[in-house]
Amino acid sequence: MIFLPKLEKIARRVEEIQQEISNPDVVKDQAKYQKLMKELAQLRPIVEAFRRFQKVRAEHEHAAQALNETGLDAEFKALYQEETAKLAEEQKAIASEIESMLLRESDPNASRDVILEIRAGTGGEEAALFAADLFRMYTRFADEHKLAYEVMSSSTTGRGGFKEVIFGVNGAGAYSLFKYESGIHRVQRVPETEASGRIHTSAVTVAVLPEVDESEIALDPNDIKIDVFRASGAGGQHVNKTESAVRLTHIPTGLVVSCQDERSQHKNKAKAMRVLRARLYDANVQKQQQEQAKQRKEQVGTGDRSGKIRTYNFPDQRVTDHRIGLTLHALNDILDGHLDPLVQALEQSEKERRLTDVA
Repeated sequence: MIFLPKLEKIARRVEEIQQEISNPDVVKDQAKYQKLMKELAQLRPIVEAFRRFQKVRAEHEHAAQALNETGLDAEFKALYQEETAKLAEEQKAIASEIESMLLRESDPNASRDVILEIRAGTGGEEAALFAADLFRMYTRFADEHKLAYEVMSSSTTGRGGFKEVIFGVNGAGAYSLFKYESGIHRVQRVPETEASGRIHTSAVTVAVLPEVDESEIALDPNDIKIDVFRASGAGGQHVNKTESAVRLTHIPTGLVVSCQDERSQHKNKAKAMRVLRARLYDANVQKQQQEQAKQRKEQVGTGDRSGKIRTYNFPDQRVTDHRIGLTLHALNDILDGHLDPLVQALEQSEKERRLTDVA
């Protein structure tokens, strides 16, 4: 296996972390302890898969040696042939699993939570309704993978659509599962408001931002202008009487973040700060990727939001991912949150390009 040196290095690192977290001084330092536990949670599954691979490989070698022994009768030879083939397939499957794990581990954002921003684009009310469809799709996908989510900000339309909705997804593997969703999502269908039955094309933009903590993106209070205002939309009289909504303006970059979904001004401010940090981090990443344009074009998961990535065609019940040329005739299933076939295909495509980089 070409990854043997890297896997052995990861195994040694897991042993080091286990020793560190048993040190009382490290336990007292909660920031360091939590960081080590997060790293351990990311690396331990790789080591466990590596151990399984080693066990199966040893069993395969033993069966192969037995098969080559002289004097075997036909019945035993057939049994060893069957066992050797079975172990070879199992070895191959575990190796593929390890490759995927290494791909995620090589991504600096792999273990992060994410913030998704869905915005209606061209298409007016129809685009807003499809933004609501995508929000439902992503929250169901999160549920399938036992990930938690929370709405941070939203702006609705009269017909139940979203002009914009921002929400966080938290849990193991959140970024790895959602990172391929950044870009323009196009929908082709007959809108509810279309009397003639003519198919319309609308677009929704999705941004997937890795969430960062305060230690990674330092925000100078002097660089942030804070405005409070009365929230609009559903919420009863409380919304009209209390200035609970918060707008943050990052003066150096001009970035503006508003949050109004919570009744508490303090909670809205905290959520807005999380979104602002994520946007600033993402802006830095985008700048670095623009400076390395060639690498950016070679990778599926760069988060480039300037181009169309996927089309959802309702008349034909098909979904096409334009980055890898994959078409699935399972539109309703995908919109119900069953995104795994798309994510796995995108991951495989990226893996084929990047395996030599992580070896």
